[in-house]
Amino acid sequence: QVQLVESGGGLVQAGGSLRLSCAASRSAFVISVMGWYRQAPGKQRELVATVTSGGRTNYADSVKGRFTISRDNTKRTVYLQMDGLKTEDTAVYYCTAVTRVQSWGQGTQVTVSS
Repeated sequence: QVQLVESGGGLVQAGGSLRLSCAASRSAFVISVMGWYRQAPGKQRELVATVTSGGRTNYADSVKGRFTISRDNTKRTVYLQMDGLKTEDTAVYYCTAVTRVQSWGQGTQVTVSS
């Protein structure tokens, strides 16, 4: 299993930007997929974006064109650049990493005010 520590959440006005970071405890070269999910109050956890070890990305339709996921394997870190934030992006954002099992971070709150 991989320990993951997220940072970068906070409060921002609609239209603003935030950058989330997630540092992994193990070499990122052994992690096949890293990504972000989010969970809003009263809703199920949903996929936001993922990136493979080869750099292939996948995004939820709701964030395409606004969010950008990237990973730096030398720093064992995955990033989520969030631009054009909307109030509906408010949620707890969770980092995830897939090796032989799927690991989760503790979550970081993102709140977008109108």
